[in-house]
Amino acid sequence: MELDERKTVILKVIIKSYLETGEPVGSRTISKLCGLNLSSATIRNEMSDLVEMGYIEQPHTSAGRIPTDKGYRFYVDSIVSENDRKMTAMTSQMLERVDKLELLLKNIVRALASDTNYAALISGPNTSTVKIKYIQLSVPSEEQVLMLLVLDGNVIKNELLNIEESMDYETAMNLTVMMNNHLSGLSLREITPKLITDIMVQAGAQSSNVKIILDAIVEMLEQGESNHDIFTSGAKNIFKYPELTDIDKASQLISAFEEKDKLNDLVNEVTELSVTEGNAGGNIRVYIGGEGPIKNMKDCSLITANYELGDGMTGVIGVIGPKRMDYEKVMHTINGIKDQLDNSFSDKNKKEDD
Repeated sequence: MELDERKTVILKVIIKSYLETGEPVGSRTISKLCGLNLSSATIRNEMSDLVEMGYIEQPHTSAGRIPTDKGYRFYVDSIVSENDRKMTAMTSQMLERVDKLELLLKNIVRALASDTNYAALISGPNTSTVKIKYIQLSVPSEEQVLMLLVLDGNVIKNELLNIEESMDYETAMNLTVMMNNHLSGLSLREITPKLITDIMVQAGAQSSNVKIILDAIVEMLEQGESNHDIFTSGAKNIFKYPELTDIDKASQLISAFEEKDKLNDLVNEVTELSVTEGNAGGNIRVYIGGEGPIKNMKDCSLITANYELGDGMTGVIGVIGPKRMDYEKVMHTINGIKDQLDNSFSDKNKKEDD
């Protein structure tokens, strides 16, 4: 005999009602709560089947039914299964948003290079001063934890971590609640050694796993202080300008453009200037020749601007071209892209907060 959909609904009604009242559950109660529009006779037949299957029992003659251990186990497992489905759906949505932001930035930098006919770059958002919004843990296997870190501005980072002690779904949920209680609303600078110790002590037998998770969170936030995802496009456009086609000049320029460390230094300098000047969503800056932060770009001009995703999340847009570049067009194009990013993410965050 199978536990079909109708029997499942009736079983869950019996268990929920018994959990609330502590009283055996009869067919009239089930008829009112199950929403199946069944006769009392039909419900009694289904209850008899559930008794035969071992999910419920009748404590006294003419009394209603109560759950057995098997019934409780089915109920708990169904809750876990449903939560797993919800968690999987939420995880997929979060990861999709990560992919969408990356795709958006790649599309923007390609469009910028194409529109200006110069080389272009854009950095992913800086996370140095933002606060943790939410942490979510899920367990794809007993030896691994998938950690999702949601920051202000709804920027999401994720990492699959190998853990030392096996972890089940319930433990992951308990650790999720505990870590959010401690870390939600804090920035990297507010995560002190004492706080980390307190969290590990509260984690008890899971302290070694929590240490791994905390180390990953701190590393993610530290990377946001100095290392950025940087997307580039249009390097070949450099060869369209005779003054830059000298083999030595071109190779140095291409090398500088492809070396992420140098571009990272550039992004950090532009960001630091904006923060220092109190203008994180700052105005356009123009570096001509040797004024720029990258020595190998001394034969070029560089135009940059900061964009903002809300909640203090900022990134940098840049265009590199010859000193005779069309400054007016480039500044106009960058301003337009910056405003679109600022406005679209600001509106989106407001809607999500509502």
